Amino acid sequence: MLRRLTTVLASGAVALAATLAVASPAAAAVTPAQKLSVLSSWTQTSASSYNAWNSARQNRTPWAGYNFDWSTDFCSSSPDNPLGFRFSLSCHRHDFGYRNYKAVGQFSANKSRLDSAFYEDLKRVCATYNSVVRPACLSLAWTYYQAVSVFGSAASVQQSDIDRAARMKAEAELLART
Repeated sequence: MLRRLTTVLASGAVALAATLAVASPAAAAVTPAQKLSVLSSWTQTSASSYNAWNSARQNRTPWAGYNFDWSTDFCSSSPDNPLGFRFSLSCHRHDFGYRNYKAVGQFSANKSRLDSAFYEDLKRVCATYNSVVRPACLSLAWTYYQAVSVFGSAASVQQSDIDRAARMKAEAELLART
């Protein structure tokens, strides 16, 4: 009787372990559709999408089977935290979206949404500051958004974009002198 009970319990434990292994995203083979679904859910404009991505960023182990690219250069050649405003994590999520959509060949179809999500993330950062400094933060957020919108992909930078940026810089320098 004890032997039979031990056998039943052992087989139940093996079945439970097998079920958990199949249900775990890290253990199961991830399909391209599953990867795109998770990627999409983590790159929406909502705060809940940002929070889900940030939670996964802090605990990547369950997502290892998805082979996401978590690398970042944060805000690229712009300051990560301009004037002390904490933009670095928003830039990190933006990099995450760009890198992973490029890896699956879906970047062009998602760039605009990724840039919009970035802007919403920056505005949520700005909302945490008091009303005295918030306008400066929002102005920087708009500038960062415009920069990624125009220059966010090396493939999308054209000579006309560079010429336009040079004119804008020259105009700003001229206004600063007057």
